[in-house]
Amino acid sequence: MRPRPLLAGTSPTRRPSGSTTRPASPTTSSTATTLSSSSSSSPWSLFPLVFAELAHLAGFDRYKISPRPGCLSAEVFRCYKDVMRMFFLVVGPLQLASYPSIKMIGVRTGLPLPSGWEIISQLTVYFMVEDYTNYWIHRFLHNKWGYEKIHKVHHEYTAPIGFAAPHAHWAEVLILGIPSFLGPAMVPGHMITFWLWIALRQVEAIETHSGYDFPWSPTKYIPFYGGAEYHDYHHYVGGHSQSNFASVFTYCDFIYGTDKGYRYQKKLFQKLKGEPKTGGEQNGGSYHISTLDLKSD
Repeated sequence: MRPRPLLAGTSPTRRPSGSTTRPASPTTSSTATTLSSSSSSSPWSLFPLVFAELAHLAGFDRYKISPRPGCLSAEVFRCYKDVMRMFFLVVGPLQLASYPSIKMIGVRTGLPLPSGWEIISQLTVYFMVEDYTNYWIHRFLHNKWGYEKIHKVHHEYTAPIGFAAPHAHWAEVLILGIPSFLGPAMVPGHMITFWLWIALRQVEAIETHSGYDFPWSPTKYIPFYGGAEYHDYHHYVGGHSQSNFASVFTYCDFIYGTDKGYRYQKKLFQKLKGEPKTGGEQNGGSYHISTLDLKSD
């Protein structure tokens, strides 16, 4: 793919209005939407990130990944309204109607409670299955038709914030719910494990889209974990991106060669890290490098 120039500090937080077709009225499946990791995130779990973004809490700005100005409160509020509308009109009601689907796949609700080993082993399976399946669906959504018709809504935010995690077209809510449901369907467990799986997946999605790379995050110790900086690169390149498709881990991108642009940019930054800065100030080891071409494949 032909590289395009990248100027530090010029990346827009949100794509210009009119560049994206707004989603039509949602109609979707209860099972998939209930389990969607990217769009059923509880709005209440996003509030701390919103406060950090709007208030510019002392010391937090240095951990921002993208060298962009602070997100405008109007943009945050607009994204919040879109997410809340989707949550209350689509996700919430369908969650209430999903209990028969959960029972059908064999998720148990009574005693005995699951052991710690059972919970950990099943969560590991759920994350691996979801990550692999999500990788291929996400990669499909970056073909011309999938991006223009569906995935473009999620990429309105080139430098995402926490609310951008569930900000998506209603069809994407449905489609990306399938990978989250597949693990529990293959290895059904207890309802406690199921709830924990959904909660952890939501927290991960919010952190990945937060726009902050905190050095003290416990996810730094998880092998092959992507994190916020890894996914922020994907959003920065936008529709041209053929890199960093994985939702949680990095092994799929490495195996199938779709992390080359990211690794190239990181390597280039590390090479120049000790040299005098010629452009805007870099943020915590970000891959955004002034006046350098962005290699996206």
